[in-house]
Amino acid sequence: MRKIKFFNSIKEALSITMRNDKSVVIMGLGVTDPKGIFGTTKGLEKIFGPKRVIETPTSENAVTGIAMGAAIKGLRPILVHQRVEFALLSMEQIINQISKWHFMSAGKQKVPIVIRLIVGKGWGQGPQHSQSLEVLFSHIPGLKVISPFSARDHKGLLKAAIRDPNPVIFLENEILYSDQESIIEHNDDIIPIGKAEILREGSDITLISHSISLKMCLEASKKLAKKNIDCEVLDL
Repeated sequence: MRKIKFFNSIKEALSITMRNDKSVVIMGLGVTDPKGIFGTTKGLEKIFGPKRVIETPTSENAVTGIAMGAAIKGLRPILVHQRVEFALLSMEQIINQISKWHFMSAGKQKVPIVIRLIVGKGWGQGPQHSQSLEVLFSHIPGLKVISPFSARDHKGLLKAAIRDPNPVIFLENEILYSDQESIIEHNDDIIPIGKAEILREGSDITLISHSISLKMCLEASKKLAKKNIDCEVLDL
């Protein structure tokens, strides 16, 4: 067991999968920046080179189309948007192309692409840079949507998303990045997509949430326990 910060769990998932699978590439504005997307891609260009860690121009729709084409031709691109709002400029590609390609080809073609979207407020972030739009993506057939809470889930679910043969929207809350958690190491700590987890057993009431809101649910469960209310907390 060791302690790890959430942003490092993402970076480790990326590094491990890139080392094991040469078809995995990372694309996005700021992936080679010294800060490396809040630390999640920091230093990866030095390890894997500019052909696999690709800095892109500020043209979200075009870059998303390029990532889709790369996925259809055999690569496993991970497209990163530092803010979920930036992805709104590429919704035509995501909704009309990426999500439907598998069905339009009668299952003959896969689109193994992961789109990392960062949500949550930060310093100086206004209303156009702090929204949480996972529900919008979850209404689109063909897209799997992941919104993790723990460091273990960030690492294990991201690895599962990269292995998935079809598109996955992976939403990360920036406020969680600096949190630290003790995790148990496994040889292959991949977490299956689509399974909820009970974080706290309880028999009186159930609180259901995801991502950073689970922090409030767990805190509420402690306060309810003081009033003899046994609260279950379910992580979607």
